[in-house]
Amino acid sequence: MLFALALTAGILNLVDRQIIAVLKPTIAADLHWSDDDYGTLAALFQTGAAFGFLAAGWLVDRLGVRRANAFGVAAWSLAAMAHGWARSFSAFMACRISLGASEAMGTPAGIKTMAAIFSPEQRSTGIGLSNAINSLGAILAPLAIPVVAAVWGWRAAFVLAGALGLVWAGGWWLATRGVDCQDTPSGPARLDGRPVWREARTWTIAGAKVLSDATWFLMLFWMPDYFHRAFGLAGTELGPPLALAYSGAALGSLLAGTLSSRWISAGGSIDRVRKRVMLVSALAVVPVPLALLTPGAWGAAAVLALALAGHQGFSTSLFGLIADVTPRAKVGRVTGFSAFCGNMGGTAITKIAGLTLAAGLGYGPLFAFAAVSYLLALGLISLGLPRIVPVEPGDAGVALGH
Repeated sequence: MLFALALTAGILNLVDRQIIAVLKPTIAADLHWSDDDYGTLAALFQTGAAFGFLAAGWLVDRLGVRRANAFGVAAWSLAAMAHGWARSFSAFMACRISLGASEAMGTPAGIKTMAAIFSPEQRSTGIGLSNAINSLGAILAPLAIPVVAAVWGWRAAFVLAGALGLVWAGGWWLATRGVDCQDTPSGPARLDGRPVWREARTWTIAGAKVLSDATWFLMLFWMPDYFHRAFGLAGTELGPPLALAYSGAALGSLLAGTLSSRWISAGGSIDRVRKRVMLVSALAVVPVPLALLTPGAWGAAAVLALALAGHQGFSTSLFGLIADVTPRAKVGRVTGFSAFCGNMGGTAITKIAGLTLAAGLGYGPLFAFAAVSYLLALGLISLGLPRIVPVEPGDAGVALGH
């Protein structure tokens, strides 16, 4: 039951951050935003998340799985609800920063939870399933949010999503009473006697996150706008093609996680399995510029679905890599620092996208970068971690519930 609850937290995380992207045409028309204004808001969200990750990883390790999940979801739900009462651009700026900073709890808490639940052999399945379920948030958002906005207005979409998160936080707190998560707070954030940010392998993972997360956040914040510009879709018309694209993300997570666990359980080395899955995932993103050449929205959605499948396959392996090479007591901090770096990449690309579009250059340069970003990330991993060796090979995992 607790595993199921942990999975739904990721859905809420994706829904809350996607509302502004899905309703961008409506909100922009109401509040008179330009493309550069929206790019600024997206970049501020990423900046808030990036710096939030610096504290979130440490906080998750100190609070433990039970308290960190409840606190994180409650905090970002309140931040999401605040959007419903924002009237000015400056108020939206404050809301986006707050939402980004509070949602930073989600990633390290989620990976720490998966590391506690699953053994190394099954960890990829857990992370893959988690990423796949999380993608449901991105699938549901473009289907449900326009309907809520059409009936009650766009502000109600923020308030309702936040209220659901508060209900989840209360349910998690009640469900975890008396559960020993075996994740007692650890001491100073060190790996092999050095702070995590001074460890070479941490920087290798962080660099890969910068390159891969940049493309993910480009799609997350600008894909609805792409469909609006290229095919004139808006409101409920955006839902089906976006749902198809994000269905690819869910499928990529499931395939990468399931196949990785199967190959590792069959005797394959973690080094070979992780890098093999990353390579296939990176190659799946290469055709993304073809979306610009398709004559219809459904063809473009299919190309983007393949790219998002590649991202989530790569991301599943990368998070598995963190759990592989990091002692469990420090997983939150290494995840948090890596996510900080990834979100800085997301901050840059979201702002660059706004400037690129405002300059009339279109999506061509942005999709060209996306096509090669994962291959560059894999190259960095191959250089920094020529051989992946688990630090806790005897780790059997911990059951959090039943």
